Amino acid sequence: MDLFSQKKQHFNLPNAELIYIPNAFSKQEADNYFKTIETETNWQHDDITIFGKTYKQPRLTALFGDSNRSYSYSNIVMHPEPFTSTLKVIKEKVENFTDVKFNTLLINLYRNGNDSNGWHADNEKELGKNPIIASVSFGEARPFHFKHRTLKDHRHKLTLEHGSLLIMKGEMQHNWLHQIAKTKKEIKPRINLTFRKLIDL
Repeated sequence: MDLFSQKKQHFNLPNAELIYIPNAFSKQEADNYFKTIETETNWQHDDITIFGKTYKQPRLTALFGDSNRSYSYSNIVMHPEPFTSTLKVIKEKVENFTDVKFNTLLINLYRNGNDSNGWHADNEKELGKNPIIASVSFGEARPFHFKHRTLKDHRHKLTLEHGSLLIMKGEMQHNWLHQIAKTKKEIKPRINLTFRKLIDL
């Protein structure tokens, strides 16, 4: 049994496969990766339009990829930069666990408790039918909320710790929404890396 197998937690949610590894990266690794990614990344602060109103997205973002393939969500089109050496190392570790080769990485920087990500699913067409999303967290722990689209009494909350890895797979993106909610607490920044596999349409 490998170290990941000893640490991983499975959650019994309907219409979903959810796996959480709280200490996928050691504290020293996570500390170093946070500092490196925060300083090396060319962060974007895009406008987002929801219900006819346009405002600044409540977080900073960056996209990395193996090709020049763009990625679109919420009427935002992002163009990737090549993976840095640091991101390649993290990507390889995530791929070794998931047995999936990812070609795209979306990074979010939540600067404080006012930065957030509203209810959504990672169900863009270019992700395919049942996408596997591998989410790595560095920095401040933040609650991650889930709710089922049709089974209204099915909700779940998970605190994503510094150095953790969350795997969402199966039918999850069809049936569940997730969010990082705002908080009035004074909290430090969090960096979230979401590895994806874009397909040719």
